Amino acid sequence: MPPRKSTASTQVKSARSRRSPRHALAPERVAAILQQLDEAYPHAACALDHRSPWELLVATILSAQCTDARVNKVTPELFRSFPTIEAMIAATLEQIEEKIQSTGFFRNKAKSIQGAARKILAEFGGEVPQTLAELITLPGVARKTANVVLGVGFGKAEGVVVDTHVFRIARRLELAQGETPQKVEQELMRLLPRARWIGFSHQVIHHGRQVCLARHPRCGVCTLEPLCRARDKR
Repeated sequence: MPPRKSTASTQVKSARSRRSPRHALAPERVAAILQQLDEAYPHAACALDHRSPWELLVATILSAQCTDARVNKVTPELFRSFPTIEAMIAATLEQIEEKIQSTGFFRNKAKSIQGAARKILAEFGGEVPQTLAELITLPGVARKTANVVLGVGFGKAEGVVVDTHVFRIARRLELAQGETPQKVEQELMRLLPRARWIGFSHQVIHHGRQVCLARHPRCGVCTLEPLCRARDKR
């Protein structure tokens, strides 16, 4: 008769199993996380104020390394001064820079906004394109910006928006392990139902701003706490 395994050995293996990537991605755990996000943030939406896909595109370009709140303070005056794509093209870079200076990196952002306006008018008939392949050809538009415009502006899920909050929390919840936003996005696209790609990002961004703060996570009030195995839980 083979010797029985010690209780200590069994406990170690059990602990390892609980922390295994396979267990972390178990369908019932992922479903529970999504349910908690739905209950906590049922109306989560994009925080950037906009009235059209063009305004959303500009606001998203401005949001790089800048808070959405700051962008929302800048864009009303920007769009009052240059209300159309044609007006943005006719403006001088200095005029655009003056309106967006407080968002940081304003010279590069001004060039990107005006360059995107010119390309949209010349190649897309003045309408913001509705495919990822076309959007990423615009100056200042990488995959994250394109996903925001497609998801929020057109309701099209071609990818998952992975900003700093989504990158950090997806890894914290062991939903992804990638070392770059691009790798995390690919993992989330494989893991989540396509119908959740747009809403998931909005919910996690709200969660990152309100509860799962980068430096001082508020674990005591977090509804995801029972499902979280982060080593620095408070």
